[in-house]
Formats: sequence, C-alpha cells, structure tokens
Amino acid sequence: MSQTDDALSQLERDIRALKIEYEQYFGGGRARPPSDTEWRVEQTIKRFTERGAEMSYAQRFRFNNLTSTYAKYREVWRKRLKQKEEGFVPRHFGAAARAIEAERARTRQASASPPPQPDTVGVRIVCSDPDQEPEKIEQLYRALLEARQAAGEQAAPLHFENFARFVHAKTQQLRKTQGGTEVEYSIELEAGKVKLKVRVRK
Repeated sequence: MSQTDDALSQLERDIRALKIEYEQYFGGGRARPPSDTEWRVEQTIKRFTERGAEMSYAQRFRFNNLTSTYAKYREVWRKRLKQKEEGFVPRHFGAAARAIEAERARTRQASASPPPQPDTVGVRIVCSDPDQEPEKIEQLYRALLEARQAAGEQAAPLHFENFARFVHAKTQQLRKTQGGTEVEYSIELEAGKVKLKVRVRK
C-alpha cells in the first residue's frame, strides 16, 4: 500500500474519531468541542487538495468520498453547536427516548402497582468480532449515550475508548466461557435506570 493510501486511511480514521468525539461533546462526555482533531482533519484535507494531481483516479475518488462525508458531518455539527450556544435542547424521538417516556408514563399511572419489568429500549447489537465491527460498537455507544441523556442520568462521562475495550473484552470472554459465536448487547430500562445487558447467542 502506498503512502497516499496510508494517509487516506488515516484521514478516514480521523474523521470517524472526530464524529465520535463530537457525539461525546453533545452527549455531555466532553467539556469542549474536539478542536484539535478537527484542525488535524482540516489540515490533511487541505494537503490532499493541493496535491490532487499526484493521486491516482481511485485515490481521488476515495478522497472525494471522504470529503463529502466530512462536509455532511460538519454541517450537522455546525447546526448542533448553534443550538447548544442558543440554549436549545432538542427532544429525542429515537427508540431510546420513546421507551423512556413510556416507562415514565407507566410509573405515573401505576405508582401503587408492582414495578414494571425491564423494558428494552429498542437497541440490540450483535457482535462476533469487535475488531472487525467498529461501526457496531460506535452505534451501541451512541445509543447508550442517547438513552442516558434522555433518562436524565448524570453519570460520569463515558469515553468511547474505554467502552470499546469493554465490549471487546466482554465479547471475547463470553464466547470463550459460554461458547457460541455471537454476543448480543441490548439497552434496557430497569426502574427508570438505563442498563446495558449482554447475552450469548448460540
């Protein structure tokens, strides 16, 4: 693989990392926007733009796809930053928020009744090899952040790197001790608290 291909792969990783860091920031896990990572991505894009004639057709095609994806992300971040600066807190209409609202409604309507059974928040991720499935870990991470935020939990910041290591270790451990090739992660509510549940699928 050429140095240009290596640099494009690094740019792709940096864009993915920047997306995760922005999710952490908007989810309350970071105190400030990830300006350093964003600057690094911008500088890399600038360098590639200046030396576009040196790239092969395939490399230019890949670079254009990366910059297009980054431009879409950047527009979303710009809008969310503006909302945050103006004090606007968007309501979450995803599966996590709907399940949390339903749980609260049941609690209000049946305060004298037995506690409700755990309620799945509509997020289930199945992993067999976390090293080859980073998008699944990222999806589970974002869903967990959303569920905690929608539930109003003031938990300690959840860092993606630590979460990814946990999923990797847990998946390998369960596959080794319980057999099976797949491990299912689901986000559930228990007494209004967000819980991450794990089970082996055989």
